[in-house]
Amino acid sequence: MSDTIIAGLLGLLEGLTEFIPVSSTGHILLAGHFLGFNSSGKTFEVLIQLGAILAIVGVYAGRLIHVFASAPHDPAARRFILSVLIAFLPAVIVGVAAHDIIKKVLFETPILIASMLVLGGVILLWVDRLNLPERETDAMHLSPAMAFKIGLFQCLAMIPGVSRSGSTIVGAMLMGVSKRAAAEFSFFLSMPTMAGAFAYDLYKSRDLLNANDIDLIAIGFVAAFISGVFVVRGLLDFVGRHGYAAFGWWRIIVGTAALAFIYVGY
Repeated sequence: MSDTIIAGLLGLLEGLTEFIPVSSTGHILLAGHFLGFNSSGKTFEVLIQLGAILAIVGVYAGRLIHVFASAPHDPAARRFILSVLIAFLPAVIVGVAAHDIIKKVLFETPILIASMLVLGGVILLWVDRLNLPERETDAMHLSPAMAFKIGLFQCLAMIPGVSRSGSTIVGAMLMGVSKRAAAEFSFFLSMPTMAGAFAYDLYKSRDLLNANDIDLIAIGFVAAFISGVFVVRGLLDFVGRHGYAAFGWWRIIVGTAALAFIYVGY
């Protein structure tokens, strides 16, 4: 299978998994490992997230424009923007401080990634079955203090296989946010988080990229954008009706299969 086809498949996988709590990075790294795909400094895996970023920005463009247009005279809009930025702050600090360890050690450890998929699946199933009180049902009305705590949970996703959306959703639900609102706040938080990761990794890896890398990244980017749009449009309704159990079981199945393949030396 050519690198071009693999890049397209990995881009589709990125868009399909970025916003659901299954760890897009974990899936892409494991898929790349088993398909024999290697990018310079694991930059492809981070930079194709731009496609997913633009997917969610496109779907939420109307609401985002309204929020920023209202901010000068609407305290609620300003509070929402502040909450998202405060939730984003812990990831900035941890991501910059641990960037090299994350890319050079954690990204290169398939057994860790697969194990985190399984462990995260078990935790997701457990939390989904808890009868948690739902004190907050609107993602745009979370307090800055609660947003900051959700941002701390997001830092767990620096370990590939944990899942950025999964850690933020679980953290939010444990603090009384409804399943639907937790997923939607994860959407909003993904915008600055993924854009920041993209920009910082592009800067750090600028000397590693060549023309072939750029072509593959462009293919992955387009595929991630297309698949990401479909997921963002359908996820909230699915979660509202079915919860997160399906994603928990998916994580366990994929992680267990990956561990089995690693064990037999595939």
